Parts: sequence; C-alpha cells; structure tokens
Amino acid sequence: MQFTIGKLAQAGAVGVETIRYYQRRGLLETPARSGGDRWGGGIRRYGADDLRRLKFIRSAQAAGFTLDEVSELLALEASDDRVQVRSLARQRIDMLDVKIAQMTETRAALARLADQCAASDKGPCPILAAFEP
Repeated sequence: MQFTIGKLAQAGAVGVETIRYYQRRGLLETPARSGGDRWGGGIRRYGADDLRRLKFIRSAQAAGFTLDEVSELLALEASDDRVQVRSLARQRIDMLDVKIAQMTETRAALARLADQCAASDKGPCPILAAFEP
C-alpha cells in the first residue's frame, strides 16, 4: 500500500501540515522522492508502516501524552522496555488525576454560581462578577 502525503493525511485523519510537523519533530520519516526528474521532482511515497506510526502518534496524543512523550514511547517500542513504558503511563495517569480534580472543583464552583444567578434577578450576575478582575 502506497500513499502520497495527502492520502496519508486523509487515512490518518490529520492535515498534511500535521504530517510535515511530525516529520520536523522526528516522529515520522520523510521518504525520498521517487521517479524524480533532473530538477529533483517526484513524489514522496508513504507505506503502511508510516500510517501505523501516524495512528500510534495520534492515539498516544489522545491518551494525553505530549509529543516529547510520544517520541519517547516510539523509542521504547523499539526496545520493548515495558518498565519504562509503564512508568510513563503511570506518570500520565497521575497528571490526569490532577486535571480531573481541578476540573471537578471548577465544575462545582460554576454550578454554585449558576444556582446563585438563578436565585435572584437583582444586583450583578454572580457568574459575571466572578470573572471580573
């Protein structure tokens, strides 16, 4: 299976610029141009491994990993260092737990403000007042 960059982007549900960005970051290889003419033309062709890697990157990002962490995961995939992979996953879980706690607290505060706003039509809106400096 061969893809142009546009077809790879489509198959991976990303934009072409995302693929180029991943290439600049070293997450995806940049294949050589094929069938070039004397001016260096030709088309870059991507394979099934490139699509698999692109989907790996996107899935890891969806799980909350940063691109630096994704790069580390890709390196660990090659070495099969499960201890380090588990360590990274546990660090990500800890960070997600902190975010969940913060979001839960923020939700509760906003719900209180919404209830206060609904309780009276007099005076300034508690929601708007909470956002003023």
